[in-house]
Amino acid sequence: MNPTDTSPRAQAIARLLHPRSIAVVGASADLAKVNGRPLKHLIDKGFRGRILPVNPKYREIAGLACLPDIASLPEAVDLAIVAVPASEVVDSIAALGARGVPAAVVFSSGFGEMGAAGRALEQRLADTARRAGVLLCGPNCLGFINAFDSVYATFSQYADGETGPGPIAFVTQSGAFGTAIAALVRQRGLGLGYFINTGNEADLQFAELMLAVVEDPRIRVAAGYLEGLSDGEGLMRLAQRCRELGKPLVLTKVGRMSSGARAAASHTGALAVEDAVFDAVVRQHGVLRARNEEQMLDMLEALAQPRACAGFGLGIATQSGGAGVMMADRAEEMGLAVPELGAATQQRLARVMPAFGAAGNPVDVTGQFVARPELLREAVVTLLDDPQVHVGIVWLQLMTAHVDKLVGIFEEIQARTTKPFFVCWVAAPAAALQRLRALGIVVYGAGERAVEAAAALARHHAGLRSPPPGAGLAAMAAPAGAAELEGMVPSVQATAWLQAAGLPMAPVVLAPDADAAVAAWRRFGGPVALKIESPDIAHKTEVGGVLLRLDDEDAVRAAVATLRANAARHAPHARIDGVLVQPMAAGHVELVVGVQRDPVFGMVVMVGSGGVLVEVLKDVAFRRAPFGPDEGMAMLAELRMGALLDGVRGQPAVDRRAIAGLLADLSRWAAATPRLAELDLNPVRVGAEGPVAVDCVMVLRDPPA
Repeated sequence: MNPTDTSPRAQAIARLLHPRSIAVVGASADLAKVNGRPLKHLIDKGFRGRILPVNPKYREIAGLACLPDIASLPEAVDLAIVAVPASEVVDSIAALGARGVPAAVVFSSGFGEMGAAGRALEQRLADTARRAGVLLCGPNCLGFINAFDSVYATFSQYADGETGPGPIAFVTQSGAFGTAIAALVRQRGLGLGYFINTGNEADLQFAELMLAVVEDPRIRVAAGYLEGLSDGEGLMRLAQRCRELGKPLVLTKVGRMSSGARAAASHTGALAVEDAVFDAVVRQHGVLRARNEEQMLDMLEALAQPRACAGFGLGIATQSGGAGVMMADRAEEMGLAVPELGAATQQRLARVMPAFGAAGNPVDVTGQFVARPELLREAVVTLLDDPQVHVGIVWLQLMTAHVDKLVGIFEEIQARTTKPFFVCWVAAPAAALQRLRALGIVVYGAGERAVEAAAALARHHAGLRSPPPGAGLAAMAAPAGAAELEGMVPSVQATAWLQAAGLPMAPVVLAPDADAAVAAWRRFGGPVALKIESPDIAHKTEVGGVLLRLDDEDAVRAAVATLRANAARHAPHARIDGVLVQPMAAGHVELVVGVQRDPVFGMVVMVGSGGVLVEVLKDVAFRRAPFGPDEGMAMLAELRMGALLDGVRGQPAVDRRAIAGLLADLSRWAAATPRLAELDLNPVRVGAEGPVAVDCVMVLRDPPA
């Protein structure tokens, strides 16, 4: 637990995870049953505290006195394991509260996962636990393991095997899939210090439990499996604390391809699908995301080793030129550099390499190292000594007859270097894997997997070197009058608010009739755009509500009539406030910029390819507000249309930094405007004079309770 947090809840979590006494409510004398297994594990694995079975059917279980009911507990134990039918759980929790027990793990199923009746029962359970002062893990969970203290409050199959403590804390929302990942961790010899299944999360949620265990100095890496998330703020606090502690956080979240789209007035709202936002926000806050269980294990293996990665330069030594090219290609895709080696490095390599090898990067040592082991050893040491190389990968295959020699070589390389390096041994003998991992050397069975793990290590350490998101940003004041408006904000008002916040907005005038529109055109002194203005029409182009490049009185008057006629035809019930008149904006690049109030993460800013096809192209990037210009630059770097910003087919490059500044200013304004539900600036035209937003859809709405 965070030593600065002395709240009753924090103290209860500490007693749950580090109990000195445990009651097993509903304990069975059949130690193979769900309600018997935790007793067996606690006894067999050597729990040093007091164990108190509770069940009126027995007087003794496994040599332990069995109590008839919770009221008979001789002390207020630190933790209760509740393994009774769902219908008895609520009363059990009330009794535990009356006895002064601060925390319980509820194995029982039959709650929220069972439909409306189960959800109602789960709500009763949560309410009862809150009134009774009992902290809940579960229900419908496998429980947890604290391997450091031999606490086995679980019936998981994972507990049946070797469960010696290790440097990884693993918290999972899924019991069965989480157990599978835990078994894979064990298979690789990494070791879990904590294994926690959160189940239905009626009380304690994923982030709060992970926050507790990452404080343990014996934990070096935090890993989690998510099926859903409701506490975005909690996850951000977790990410920040992991950053402060220098501990990587690796998450696998399922549901990557689910649309999650909801009806929205803005393009931003339509595009802000659950997983796209989740992915962007967790990356922004330094969290590493794994696609699946194998990639998670690859990342954990890289991150659990103690060597830091000071940059993104990858050095590759290989037995096969083709494998080297494949890994170099993947490195570029993952954001790693495969740098040209310095002259001094190349000279050193030339002295040890065979004439038919390659002394570049990748370094091809060929198969000659079997006869001359110093080739591989000296090549890899030299490669890692190059100042542009920050992490290395050594690729080889088979070599079944040379395990002893190769393990010795890698042990020598490890002793002579300080930078991280991974071994990629394709079709490696099992003995080789076991011996290398026992030496603390990270080993993979495929080249691209090794590259992806190296990229994760580099990103983690780069994140620790950069300032935290939002650091040093000055807060903005909320716009005056925003509290009184509901729904779509009139364009003139929305534009004025954003202009006051420093955003480059094209000037706009609301004209109630044709005479006023002509007067506005004369005042602007050049071509104008006319747009229908209605609180009931969000996307003006869809009703023929935009006419461009109007530059004489007759054209302006005719345009007013056309816009009103189009609106009457396509949106006959829409209220019409008039027409908007704007000077035509210059710029050869169109972007869409927007904000969506995400139900999990709050204000999220989007930038993407603008115009009417934004929802078709879906070339967008998201970030959680607020953030600075550097994060805005990173957003632009993610766009597929990024090349257009740098100038193509004779068009000049545009100022990326000016666009990034717009994104950062908008993020600060959005963070200061809690009633903002959604906002679109589309298009934002970008040219030689920088970006200017020429259309604005803003919706205000009270946040949900």
